[in-house]
Amino acid sequence: MGIYACGPTTYGRIHVGNARPFVVFMLLRRFLERQGLEPKLVINVTDINDKIYAAAREEGVPSAEWAERMTRAYIEDTDRLGLGRPDAEPLATETIPEIVALIEDLIEAGHAYQADGDVYFRVRSSDGYGKLSNRDPDQMDQGEEAGSASLKEDRLDFALWKGRKEGEDTAWPSPWGDGRPGWHIECSAMAEKELGAGFDLHGGGSDLIFPHHENEIAQTEAARGTGLARNWMHNGMIQIDDEKMSRSEGNILQLSEALDRFGAEAVVAYLISGHYRQPLAFSEEALTESGARVERVRNFLRDEDPAGDEDGFVAERREAFMGALADDFNTPRALAARDEIIAEGNRRELPGARAAVAEMLPLLGLESLLEREVGPDADAEGLLAEREQARAGKDFERADEIRDRLAALGWEVRDGEGGARLVRRDAPES
Repeated sequence: MGIYACGPTTYGRIHVGNARPFVVFMLLRRFLERQGLEPKLVINVTDINDKIYAAAREEGVPSAEWAERMTRAYIEDTDRLGLGRPDAEPLATETIPEIVALIEDLIEAGHAYQADGDVYFRVRSSDGYGKLSNRDPDQMDQGEEAGSASLKEDRLDFALWKGRKEGEDTAWPSPWGDGRPGWHIECSAMAEKELGAGFDLHGGGSDLIFPHHENEIAQTEAARGTGLARNWMHNGMIQIDDEKMSRSEGNILQLSEALDRFGAEAVVAYLISGHYRQPLAFSEEALTESGARVERVRNFLRDEDPAGDEDGFVAERREAFMGALADDFNTPRALAARDEIIAEGNRRELPGARAAVAEMLPLLGLESLLEREVGPDADAEGLLAEREQARAGKDFERADEIRDRLAALGWEVRDGEGGARLVRRDAPES
């Protein structure tokens, strides 16, 4: 079973909103595996993009170096969620031969044309364009960069290859001259390379439906004569005051900061607290409440189950939990079934309750709650005290250095109203 989800464009560290599709699709893979299927999950990295050039210029570093640095940061940040890695994580920079070959096939079939050093896709050559987004093509705007309109046969057409522009320090050779691929063709080529055309499920944020996913469909169907994916799954945006969380809006909370402040369990639990298809309201209060709910689960699991066969109530809630995930991956209903077990188990002896909750947690990305906690040793506590002294003296570089040393020892620094404390994270790094 092939699943492709659009990953980040690495022009900056990812924010909490970027993490939502990562969490949703990593957990979907776990559920499908529990159901006896063998999914292959592919989440790409877009490391060629206009925004990368712009961000690198602002930082005063080569664009390739910046993209590589931000790709490493993305992997480090999502590793801290504790969900593992996708089965494949292709990079656009490592897929250039496949991208060029796909564009050549489109030109040969008459679906694309060269204009100066660019290559454009003929949208009106694609039957059914707009079927995913349910839009009238004549009402669509590709939103491409200024200066491209004069090169197009039709304003609807979109770039497959962009000739090298002034100020772009990285380019790749092609039959049409040095340049770089367009965003949409990158994903079509990476998906086909990993899964072939006509795979089972394609996903990503709902903001990608048009133009990105609509264009992926058109170019793959035109080149291969078959559909790109048989099913589509789009997650809603994280919203702040009815605006989506995005770097362009300037209303982001970086994932790394959220993990530092609230911990991986609270972040994961927050991201699955709403149905994946719906927008999810963001606030620091929501993350704090999520952390409190996580602690209630942890506290419940500290005791042992009473002796006896599994209670009928537990069996019913276990079935409801799995049924919720099978019904359009309804994580809020699944969480409710889990919490009903905990609430009932806190009221009366409930054989099998803790075992059932323990079985549920990996499907929610919260299996770390099963680990027995061991407090920090004297060395770690001493480092924490040094960090607090550095912060008090506004030596934030030193404070960050100590935080990284604690992370290497397996501890996250959690800042709160009562001061900083250490929380066990992954096993210490070697």
